Amino acid sequence: MRSIRRQLLFWLLALVLLGVGIAGWLIYRQALAEANELFDYQLEQIAAALPSEPFSQVLGSRDTGDEGIVLQIWNRNGVLMYYSRPRAPLAPRAELGFSTEHTERGDWRVYGAIVGDNVVQLAQPVSVRNRLAANVALRTLWPLIVLLPLLGVAVWVVVGRGLRPLRRVTSALDARHPEALDPLPDQRLPLEVQPLVRALNGLLERLATALDIQKAFVADAAHELRTPLAAVQIQSQLVARAKDDTTRSEALADLQAGVTRATRLAEQLLALARSEPDGVAATNAIDLRALLQDCVVAYAPLAQNRGVDLGIEASDAATVTGDADALRVMFNNLVDNATKYTPRGGRVDVSLHVEEGHPVVRIADSGPGIEPAERERVFDRFYRAGAGANRVRTDVAGTGLGLAIVRRIATQHHAAVTLDESAAGGLQVDVRF
Repeated sequence: MRSIRRQLLFWLLALVLLGVGIAGWLIYRQALAEANELFDYQLEQIAAALPSEPFSQVLGSRDTGDEGIVLQIWNRNGVLMYYSRPRAPLAPRAELGFSTEHTERGDWRVYGAIVGDNVVQLAQPVSVRNRLAANVALRTLWPLIVLLPLLGVAVWVVVGRGLRPLRRVTSALDARHPEALDPLPDQRLPLEVQPLVRALNGLLERLATALDIQKAFVADAAHELRTPLAAVQIQSQLVARAKDDTTRSEALADLQAGVTRATRLAEQLLALARSEPDGVAATNAIDLRALLQDCVVAYAPLAQNRGVDLGIEASDAATVTGDADALRVMFNNLVDNATKYTPRGGRVDVSLHVEEGHPVVRIADSGPGIEPAERERVFDRFYRAGAGANRVRTDVAGTGLGLAIVRRIATQHHAAVTLDESAAGGLQVDVRF
């Protein structure tokens, strides 16, 4: 696992070392330029200090110092009269002015001049100047190099102090109870840490909302399951107490109906639990017309058994992106509700139109419909239109979860579900993608 503290220490020290290296190179170049000017001036002064009379009168009377300077003197006839270091690999010729001579033993800085009746040439190894410039740069930089370990310790301590707010936030999270989802305090925090704490608070708020929804769902589910299970228990007792076949058959029929209701409720609860409110639908291209046809064909026998005329009124070609299984669940719930609440002899029409580029699925029945005041509430879990709505149920009672599942799946697919009165006076459900 990477450590921010170690990474900061490494990169800061690396940048400091790079800066010291660049500074050392610049100091060296500057010192070398100054050394060249100084030594060139020295060579000029030594040449100017030599006497102008014939060399025979000054032989052995001059000293060029210990800076590695080599002196050659020729007379006007070109005869070499003096060579202070005969082993120096210099050319046996004189070139007036400054020049740089390359030899097997390195480069030499050479100065030639005419002094009186003599031609004088002074030469100095360039390595002397380079060494002086390097010593100047090293003497300038060595305090910084010595201080690097102390700088590393200081960076380690400072970075540790800078990361202390993160450790406080981590400790606060570690010390929390799993059910403690109240926001973390974001006062007195560095600007760089505040966005992280705000993001955590947003996550905690969403978790609290999700947990509240889950708790309400579990409580509602337990409450709703209690009634059919209690009925099943009572009906099983009636079966056990039956004294003749007729009573037993009636009790078994009631028991089977109760089990069917409990099974249906459990299936709807599972479907609702699987359709997460913030879930992301799959990104598959779906032939909406083919999907609707499959749903209608699957429910046709059940609608015929209920005495309801179920069919597709009109169907345009349309494609949507999403999860085919989830959409099938949504349309099955709508078709099931329509056929279930439509009286015998009624009809359910399913249609698919494309309006302004948006597919619209419409399921209209000839049942009792839903009062306008209740059309929004029926999307709540476990809510069913009351007796005041004069809803004539032609089949088993509903669970109050079908339309809740429909809206949740529609929301996942960026679709809107609206309820209205159909042309036949029943309920019309529009799903607009």
